[in-house]
Formats: sequence, C-alpha cells, structure tokens
Amino acid sequence: MSELPYAEVIGDPIAHSKSPLIHNFWLDALNIEAEYRKTHVAAEGLSAYFLARRADPDWLGCNVTIPHKIAVMDYVDDPGGVRERIGAVNTIASETGGPLIGTNTDAGGFLQPLLRDRWKGKSALIVGAGGAARAILFALATLGVPEIAIMARDAAKGQALLDRAGVKGRVIGMSDALPPVDLLVNSTSLGMVGQPVFEPDLSPLPAAATVYDIVYAPLETGLLKAARARGLKTLDGLEMLIGQAALAFDIFFD
Repeated sequence: MSELPYAEVIGDPIAHSKSPLIHNFWLDALNIEAEYRKTHVAAEGLSAYFLARRADPDWLGCNVTIPHKIAVMDYVDDPGGVRERIGAVNTIASETGGPLIGTNTDAGGFLQPLLRDRWKGKSALIVGAGGAARAILFALATLGVPEIAIMARDAAKGQALLDRAGVKGRVIGMSDALPPVDLLVNSTSLGMVGQPVFEPDLSPLPAAATVYDIVYAPLETGLLKAARARGLKTLDGLEMLIGQAALAFDIFFD
C-alpha cells in the first residue's frame, strides 16, 4: 500500500503517458500531500486490478486511457448516466467503503480549446470509433454542430456511435477521401510513437479548417505537420490532455 493517498492512470500501452507530470506538478504547486502514478494494465488484468485497488484505502481513483475506456464501465457505478450519454468512462473515483464512480472528463477537456478559440464551424469529421471518439462526438453534438461524420474501419461501429448520440451523420472508410469539413479530429492512436501514421490527403479541407489531433506523443504528429504546411489551424493532444486532467484533478484531490 502507498504511504500517501494516490491516483493513477491505467492503460496499455502506458509508458508514453504525460499525466503523472501534469498531476504531480499541480500537487507540488498546491502543497497537497498525495501522488499520481501510471500503471500498465492489460485487458485481461482489469478485474484483478480493480479488486486490488478496492482493498487499498490510499487509492483515490484512476484515469483510463487506450484501450480500456469502454471495458471499465463494467466495474463502476454510473450515477451521471455516462454509459447512456457518452458510452465511455475515462475517470474513476474511489469513495472509501463505497462504490467506484465512473465519469468522463474527455468531453470537457476536448471542448476547452475550441471554446477558447470561439470555434464556430458547422461540420466535423471524427477519425476513429473508440472510447475517445464517443466523448468527442458527445462534445460536438452538445455544441450543436449540425454535420458530423465518422471515419472508421468498421462501418457498423461508426454508425452505432452516431445512433447513440442521436446524430444524423454518415460513416466513411479509412481510405476514403476526406469531406470538406470545418474540423478534422483524429481520436485514434494512429500517429502515436510506435503506431502507424495517419497522414491523409488534406486538400479537400477548406482554408479555414481546423485539424485537431488528440495524440500527444509526439506532440507534432505527421497529421499536424501536414496541416501546418497547408496553413490550417491546428490543435495538439496536449490541449485536451491538460483540459481533461484539470477536471480529473478536481475529482481526485478536491
């Protein structure tokens, strides 16, 4: 057991995570006696992980990253209706002697830089159909973006995301040409260190388009580099990471 109260981030892979740097910086700055870690948890180890953490009174909860944001919903209570509204959990809070509470700070973290920049686009394309894509689709639907498309390997999975969010969008394949959207979002791990690149032909995008890549290792992905070369507005993954971390930090450390 830890000598200090602690929270952590779990995922597979997890070595790349910058979350401990962010949370521990804030803990030091605020003189809070606690710590934040990163822990590798494979899919087959989720049940054992939660069993062990429930027995640790110092554990405050965890953030959840690829590929567990959907699977962890089976281990948490959901008083906020996150399962129904978003369909993915990225933050779990532990209350001593009580249930594990699941929520999602990805949606709010994703929106922060768009709201800061007063983005007013009318159309978006989300690349991917995993846990992060669910939160991003929810966020864009909340903004009232009228045209949202999904680019996915599995068309049925992409359509299921749109149906869950009540969005009348369309699904395109990973090799299809990009539509001329105002916002392109890569919600996948493509472009991350050790993963295949994602560098589509950006020429269909209008000159005023924004390209948003939630990958942050590396900070400048091939997608963002190509977008900047075209003079497009770009947002990197650190923006969303810090935004969602701030919301999670408040949950873990009051």
